[in-house]
Amino acid sequence: MTEKIALIGAGAMGGAIGARLVATGTQLSVFDLDPAKVAPLVTAGAKAAPSAAVAAAGVRAVILSLNAAHIVRAAVFGPGGVAEGASPGTLIIDMSSIDPEATRTLAADAAATGLHWVDSPLSGGIPKAATGELTLMQGGTPEAVAVAQAILVRVASNQTRMGGPGAGQTTKLINQVLCGLGFLAVAEATALAEAAGVDVCRIPQALKGGRADSAILQEYMPRFAARDYRRTGRIDNMVKDLNGAADLARLTHTPMPLTAVCAEVHRMLTAAGLGGEDQAALMEFFSVKKSI
Repeated sequence: MTEKIALIGAGAMGGAIGARLVATGTQLSVFDLDPAKVAPLVTAGAKAAPSAAVAAAGVRAVILSLNAAHIVRAAVFGPGGVAEGASPGTLIIDMSSIDPEATRTLAADAAATGLHWVDSPLSGGIPKAATGELTLMQGGTPEAVAVAQAILVRVASNQTRMGGPGAGQTTKLINQVLCGLGFLAVAEATALAEAAGVDVCRIPQALKGGRADSAILQEYMPRFAARDYRRTGRIDNMVKDLNGAADLARLTHTPMPLTAVCAEVHRMLTAAGLGGEDQAALMEFFSVKKSI
């Protein structure tokens, strides 16, 4: 039997998740405030809904792919939101990257209305969504997470329950600290290699399997070298996540000096008008040649 799922938020990431779900046989109902974002999914076989409430009616689960906690709250509990249309027992799977504390509050509010909540932020971006190989870190009750994992197996190859509500979002912040520092380190190393006259495109193979190797090195050093800025993520989204990590660091009294520097570089690029660009545009930070 074809499973009925709703998707709220059809932006770059939500669109990629939705496309994969439709391609793997999911009966998908989609809502986004921008109908143009829904159109490609409708062409692929999804059904457009006029509101989040209508999208959530009669489905087993509702997937959220949104940009901030206040947007998630409005989409679920606001006028025409998911809570108006979803039946008691419906599972909400929030694949957005938002604040852990806000997530705990949202999960409690959902439970009060008879809905289940799993936070399931992701790593791997659009390329991994397209191949069903996302990495998901999840928070929620064991029972709710088990249901979510059975649904999300269509888009993910690695799913891990990290604890109760908010635990997935906390893990995502840690993931973003590692990714943010990794992107910046590889961009800086690329700039040094270029300045020193080394063939940058040979470095990933040369370092493959060594301690410096990483998925970011293998994918992004060639892109940095080619100034390949095609969009699979956004610099300003990294700013949001690094800000979240800084908030958590203050709450837990954790010193994070390298993350602070990394966040400042991302803020500088955002202030320069590059916030909507992919992480590959970090090379613009190193584009000004200085004389010694």
